[in-house]
Amino acid sequence: MTAAPTERGATSRRPLDLRLVVSVLLLWTLLRAVSALLLWRLATQHQDPSVYDDPGVARYFQFATLWDGQWYERIATQGYPDTLPVGADGQVQQNPWAFYPVFPMLARGVMALTGWPFAVAGPVVATVLGYAAAVVVAGLLAEKVGRAGALAGVTLLGAYPSSPTFQVAYTESLALLVLAAALWLLVRERWWAAGAVALLTGLARPVALPLGLVALVVVLARWRDRDRRPLAPREYAAMASALLGCGLAGLVWPAVAWARTGRPDGYTATMSAWRGGADVLPFLPSIERAQWLWGDFLGLVVLAGGLGLLVLAVLGPWAAGLGLALRTWCLGYALYLFAALDPWTSLYRYLMLLFPLFVVAAGAGWSPGEGPHQPRWLLTVRTVVLALLLLGWQVWWGWYLFRFVPPSDYPP
Repeated sequence: MTAAPTERGATSRRPLDLRLVVSVLLLWTLLRAVSALLLWRLATQHQDPSVYDDPGVARYFQFATLWDGQWYERIATQGYPDTLPVGADGQVQQNPWAFYPVFPMLARGVMALTGWPFAVAGPVVATVLGYAAAVVVAGLLAEKVGRAGALAGVTLLGAYPSSPTFQVAYTESLALLVLAAALWLLVRERWWAAGAVALLTGLARPVALPLGLVALVVVLARWRDRDRRPLAPREYAAMASALLGCGLAGLVWPAVAWARTGRPDGYTATMSAWRGGADVLPFLPSIERAQWLWGDFLGLVVLAGGLGLLVLAVLGPWAAGLGLALRTWCLGYALYLFAALDPWTSLYRYLMLLFPLFVVAAGAGWSPGEGPHQPRWLLTVRTVVLALLLLGWQVWWGWYLFRFVPPSDYPP
């Protein structure tokens, strides 16, 4: 996997123009309307009414604030605790420090301006951020694979099974927005801005490690190209700022938790509470989950096969058009999920940040002028068929994973 000879020059010829923006907004509105209909039916006809506690707020909005949304509501209305709750066994219990602050603070600002309760402000903020994220994703993809490929990628992203979380009180919209912005800035070699946005991700979503890998690879590729495009001293400083921003992004929220609670392990101890107080060991949860689902041997085969298919999808010529930064992101983020995640139902949401792979799935990831010749309408047909399949999967996801079954259930 090597960088294009002039990646910056090759990408700058496809700007994010008004026509593309309008197309994305209309397409995203259609997909969000489908998800809204699904959420409304679940909220009003299939959800146990005992979960609703505010007769003054429509059930749709209360439904859109379940699961993690309740933690964000607590943060928006009460803030973060100064001490970590500890159980009788001495273990730190689940608490708000596991959740990053940008989204609930934005919702809190909307609440202050409008007087809305969080049940309304949270989903509204997420929905608006989702529109912004879709536009930024489209711009990034258009620079790499063209307008048609970008629209195909946005379509499949918006139809993905867990895409309703782009309009509920979750951080998926925010995470997608800041990530896509950081990647786009790295692709365009806007080093200072990339470092600043990367630092913002440290207060929005824990993606600093794989994003830092992307920054390192892109910076090294630029350094290797210094004979053809000489580097000025100020650009060395700018590249260092991008790396520094990514590095600090992974430290800023644990540092804030330490400063507020007085515990150096405040953040990590909180995260371990979601695993029953068990230590967070790299890779082991993913391996154990696969073996639990498919058996000791077959689980390892399935896991290895899935990882192998991912590597093949990213490194094959059908993904060459994505460029160095996006291919590195897909591999780095997948490795990060494999190492750090206890992959259960939340995996659906986390995989949405692998949005460049939707372009590959639609067959639009080839480099310009390469790949098999095919009529333009074939990309549209392929995208529509895949989107319909994903929307059907979305119905299953909403019914089995987002609908809450009291008194306890698995989060999505």
